[in-house]
Amino acid sequence: MVSITLAIPENIKKQMEHFQEVNWSGFVRKAIIQKTEELAWKENLLKELKKEEETRDWAVKLQHADRQGRLEVLKKKGLI
Repeated sequence: MVSITLAIPENIKKQMEHFQEVNWSGFVRKAIIQKTEELAWKENLLKELKKEEETRDWAVKLQHADRQGRLEVLKKKGLI
């Protein structure tokens, strides 16, 4: 495991010292792990959505073409 150093305001350091029952190193480690997992999940989700974008665009174009085709049929039948 690697170590990192954080800079915090002096008043926060004093408050942290007041709450000695908290393992601040463990707390920060868990927060960093949780945040990186959330960001990785979000990044993967966005990649998957990007992959589906082409299929979505194709489906929308197909639907528009179908509606236009139905409009032309209704015009020919004199219903519009």
